[in-house]
Amino acid sequence: MVKDHDTTEPAEEIGDLSAIDGELVEGEDEGYVDTASESEIGRPALPPSPDGNQRAWLHFVLLPTVFMTVALLGGLRIAAPEGEFVFVRPALICLVFAVILTVLFVRTGLISVQGWFSESIPTLGNIANGAVLLSLFAASVQMFNSLIPEQGLAFWVVSFCFLWTLGVSFFTVADPGKLVRSVVALFSLAFLTKYFILLNLTSTSSGTWLQRLWDDPTKEALTYLLDLPRYASATGYIQFFAAGLFLLGLFLVRPDTRSAIGEN
Repeated sequence: MVKDHDTTEPAEEIGDLSAIDGELVEGEDEGYVDTASESEIGRPALPPSPDGNQRAWLHFVLLPTVFMTVALLGGLRIAAPEGEFVFVRPALICLVFAVILTVLFVRTGLISVQGWFSESIPTLGNIANGAVLLSLFAASVQMFNSLIPEQGLAFWVVSFCFLWTLGVSFFTVADPGKLVRSVVALFSLAFLTKYFILLNLTSTSSGTWLQRLWDDPTKEALTYLLDLPRYASATGYIQFFAAGLFLLGLFLVRPDTRSAIGEN
């Protein structure tokens, strides 16, 4: 505010304000109105950031859906030559391998226990994370069921290779990225062994045993000696899709879920 000296001239005759002699004094700004804030009254609020909702949908909806699809497809086979659907139950060794792999996920930091289960997370969030972890375990079991031969000598050879690789990784691998790359390489090699080599060595011709032996004696002999199940080539396509979904799920897993839970 401006404090003017006394003057005898009327206020309306003052034309030059710069000629006014005065000094600035401090005053209280009780009557000050923030026009910027006043102009924002009645303006609709901005929508919240969609990042939290996207993370929640990704973790609690998409991720378990992917893993449960893998769990359903991992035991599916198509018999040859009839083309019937066959569901193979996992062997006990598959559950052991899945437990070791889940422990490796936690040990390397791909899954943080504090980021998934803690007192700071609501009870419903802990339960939801437990369901996601259970779906990951079920998918891991069925992936081993898909990649390990069902019976015979090939079953024991491939199972030993899995056991050796997982055991070495348990003591040597401490990085989640390195673990995922190791899993990709291990599953790829097992897939090639079962669905490119062993499946092509299996006789899928119809008829009696003597007729199959006459049509293709080499494949029939290998099928008998290695005790290979007779599956159609479509089985390989289904399991390739299941393995791809499982690796996609591993890529989507986040070690800490508190941000998605806290913002929703």
